[in-house]
Amino acid sequence: MKYNNPVIKGFYPDPSVCKVDGIYYMVCSSFQYFPGVPILESTDLLNWKQIGHCLTRGSQIQLGTVSSSGGVFAPTIRYNNGRFYMVTTNDTTHQNFYVWTDDIYGEWSEPVYVDQGGIDPDLYFEDGKTLFMSNGFDDNNTPGVIQCEIDIETGRKLSPSRSIWQGTGGRYLESPHLYKINGYYYLLAAEGGTEYGHMATYARGTSASGPFEAYAKNPVLTNRNLGGYELQGVGHSDLIQDDLGNWWLLHLGFRQTGRWLTYHHLGREVFLTPVTFGEDGWFTAGHNGTVLLSFETDRIPDTVIQQEKKSYTFANTDWNLDWAYLRHPATENYLPEPDKLTLKGTEVTLDAPASPTFIGLRQRDFAAVISCNVTLTGGEAGITLYMDENHHYDLAIRKDGAGYRVVERLNIGDIKSIQHEVDLGSDNQATLLIKSNNERYSFFIGSEHGEIPLGTAQTRYLSSEVAGGFTGVLIGLYACGEGSSAEFTEFKCEYL
Repeated sequence: MKYNNPVIKGFYPDPSVCKVDGIYYMVCSSFQYFPGVPILESTDLLNWKQIGHCLTRGSQIQLGTVSSSGGVFAPTIRYNNGRFYMVTTNDTTHQNFYVWTDDIYGEWSEPVYVDQGGIDPDLYFEDGKTLFMSNGFDDNNTPGVIQCEIDIETGRKLSPSRSIWQGTGGRYLESPHLYKINGYYYLLAAEGGTEYGHMATYARGTSASGPFEAYAKNPVLTNRNLGGYELQGVGHSDLIQDDLGNWWLLHLGFRQTGRWLTYHHLGREVFLTPVTFGEDGWFTAGHNGTVLLSFETDRIPDTVIQQEKKSYTFANTDWNLDWAYLRHPATENYLPEPDKLTLKGTEVTLDAPASPTFIGLRQRDFAAVISCNVTLTGGEAGITLYMDENHHYDLAIRKDGAGYRVVERLNIGDIKSIQHEVDLGSDNQATLLIKSNNERYSFFIGSEHGEIPLGTAQTRYLSSEVAGGFTGVLIGLYACGEGSSAEFTEFKCEYL
């Protein structure tokens, strides 16, 4: 059968996966968004459904003063003795911690902290022992992949932290994962930075603590030399075996906006790549070590149909699963219902590194039509295409004296510009419409006489190459202005 990449579209970076009783469970980074660390499940590696979040309470994660692309970095999910563990980093507070649950569909524990620095932590269980790994510096200030033994009940270190592998020489050695396969211990990592030079590398040894011998043909997976190919930034990965004995890598990558347009604004997404072990115990991955946008494979039965959701509405999304807040929300300002949403604005705007009244869906593909009816009572409310507080495009209704206006505002770095505005008179309701493709967003007001165009803006100014950071665009609904209120109805995001 033929399957298409990415298998999870939009801002779901740094995937980690485990398998329990034939079901695959995945977690991804969430950075400044809340709830933290989305959890997804699958029975076939192709079709994924979000089932929850690991960090759902303010006591589990501090996000109040987190900058954009700060907060929750790369998580790892593992299963041991009937219990799930998710280990991650709050990069803003420089703390590594894990939470656990005995019910993957339920709540997770309070955080258990580990006194080892670095980011991208991993847990490895064997013979009653727990090894904790991260990247960084060991107790002797030696860099690399750092490992110690911990007490899994308390997080207390039981051995010194020591550097067990320094990688292959690429910059930013990160995302270490350890596996035991056919008598060898495999240490998988990423190098090159989570950009166009990203790559997956690995080494193996006969002990969980090394020494490790690097694979002679590293990197095992990278698209860094595929100029003009839409899929780039391949690296940070986790290894998983299916029920038929086949091995796979689930990893991040991103789709640039065009063959020669080296910008990406959808965020880092999840890709699936086949892995093959040789008779000598070393493994290869992908198509000659690269990742394709589609793979022909006999590893997945033809009965498996890869499905893709094309339409998102209030009715067919879950407020607690699909939608995300910026940092810790003031929940009293959100009144979600099955067919409408009421937001109460505050003095906090989208331009502040705080928690404005905002709730968003990840943008999952380039070509889309986004629409919503908005009725305003004071202040401002509308749709925002949000990368961070300095890079977002807003289409909104604004109270202006005794009347109302629709405004199209572009926020690009230090430039805050209202490009177009339309006077609504005393009418406080409008249908807001945004159309997107790879290169541009186009803004409209819907009316009984058709669509009234307001203007366009290039997607590149919401890209990571311009804005920086590690996130992707969210399609947000927002309200601002102390004492203001807005009602949103008939929301729809259709991917073409």
